[in-house]
Formats: sequence, structure tokens, C-alpha cells
Amino acid sequence: MRYLGIDYGAKRIGLAISSENIAFPRGVIPNDANLFATLADIIKKEKISAIVVGDTRSFGGLANPVTKEADAFVERLKRETGLSVASAGEAGSSVEAGRHAPSEQKHDDAAAAFILQRYLDMGASRVDSDHA
Repeated sequence: MRYLGIDYGAKRIGLAISSENIAFPRGVIPNDANLFATLADIIKKEKISAIVVGDTRSFGGLANPVTKEADAFVERLKRETGLSVASAGEAGSSVEAGRHAPSEQKHDDAAAAFILQRYLDMGASRVDSDHA
């Protein structure tokens, strides 16, 4: 199964792609009017079968100012792609990504890769079969 990892942001969306059980940064796209068309192109080109979006809530499960917008994004993503969309905790992913990626733009896709890798490490195939 090939996954698309997403680090949702109000201005930019960080992307990562899985190859087997390893996540790789894929780039950053603007969160603009073309967002879903751009994602559809990437999904088709990369032969994505499922999507993992970083859950913006804190370690304690508390919402933040971006949570409502991110939740709406996830619901629209499910409708528009028809793919399974799972969430994985993103708390700490930006800090970890910042240690490895010096520029802000690289930071977003590195964060997406950390989010996706967490999901894969949890046993994505087991998690996917539980939600099928």
C-alpha cells in the first residue's frame, strides 16, 4: 500500500510519500483554491491508496486554533478522493523536523514524513484492516 502523508497548515501543506514502510518528504504545496486539484494530481501520479493526515491536537488531545479547519479539510479530503483517510498524532513533528531541515519550507514536508512514519511504525497494515 502506498500512502500520502499530510502536515496540514493554514498557508502550506507538507507532503510525504511512503515506499513500503519508509516515509519520504515529497514537497510543499500552497493551501489555496487549487489545493484539492493539486492533491488529486499527486494521488494519481504517485498511485496513492490511502492518506494519513497529522492530527493537530496536543498530546493531551486538546484542540488548537487550527484543529477545526484541519478537521474540515480531512472531511473534504475523504469526499473528494474517495480514499481512506487516517490520522496520526503530529505533536512534536515540527520540532523533530526542524532538527533535520534548516529551511521553513523543507520543515513542512519533513514534518509530514515524521507523521507518516509514525503511522507506518504503528503497524499501518494492521490499523488499515481494522478500519476496512
